[in-house]
Amino acid sequence: MTTESSPLTIAQLAELAGVSTATVSKVVNGRSEVSSETRAAVEELIRRHGYRRQRRRSTPAALVELVFHALEGDYPVEITKGVAQVARRHELTVAVSDVRRDSNAGDAWLDGVLRHRPSGVIAVFSGLTLAQHEQLARREIPLVLLDPADTPSGNIPSVGAGNWHGGLTATRHLLDLGHRRIGIITGPDSALSSRARLDGYRTALDMAGLPVDPELIGRGGFLIEGGLAEARRMLSLPDRPTAIFATNDGQAIGTYHAAHQLGLRIPDDLSVIGFDDLPSVRWAIPPLTTIRQPLIDMAAAATSMLLTLAQGEQLAQSRVELATELVVRESTAPPPA
Repeated sequence: MTTESSPLTIAQLAELAGVSTATVSKVVNGRSEVSSETRAAVEELIRRHGYRRQRRRSTPAALVELVFHALEGDYPVEITKGVAQVARRHELTVAVSDVRRDSNAGDAWLDGVLRHRPSGVIAVFSGLTLAQHEQLARREIPLVLLDPADTPSGNIPSVGAGNWHGGLTATRHLLDLGHRRIGIITGPDSALSSRARLDGYRTALDMAGLPVDPELIGRGGFLIEGGLAEARRMLSLPDRPTAIFATNDGQAIGTYHAAHQLGLRIPDDLSVIGFDDLPSVRWAIPPLTTIRQPLIDMAAAATSMLLTLAQGEQLAQSRVELATELVVRESTAPPPA
């Protein structure tokens, strides 16, 4: 593959691509009003030859862009608290966006980010597309992934939690209480955190010499409704579980509702443990035993990493993983005799 000794200007890229300089400028700046074929051709030339800016970059706005895949429940609130704690110390504003899995909505969000050029972007749970990563990189806008849904590609920095250890700890807690029929309600198969928590559950059962029963594995999508549906299914089995590990607190609340509908008492007839330790679960009846995921600390760490990158400095490490912790309340007890 042929390469140039130095990056090309917009004019040189336009000549090679056979398009106008205005079109190349739109691609470089992440504008959406360019055909997909033309965009792909220009981006391929940039990958091959590089791009030389013809003027100094503008000073970034005193702004951190925090983007969620969905703004629902307590989880985004805790994340926003952590980002705001660090942003305030640096006199930065936090802008919060909700980007669903609609590509058009994502493009509109990115167009806005590229126009006002924040100090950096924190993407929560679901990572951005490769094309969006490249557009942010070309504009020299730092990106950090928080609780990424999948293993980050390339050198993209990320912050997560000890999900495998959390799954192991939750299951061991139930085993130590004497439970042997333990169900689990996982999140989406595509989510790295969900897979890790399930692997921790399987490891705990294996270390206890217990088989994994496929009937006791449900997929609730990290939703209350999913927890309700999967808990009802498991609790209707002839040999129902005596405990359920819900891999987020929302699914645990769904499990509470399922138990109530079936006339089961928590923890007398069924023990339930969650994951996250969101503020509301301590007010559940009974208060929920759960695995604390340090969401505020995770968000603060991601923001500190982002600001380090924004200052042009190197990170000490590109992947940070914070420890989880068992919080025992009143929803777990030995199994019924």
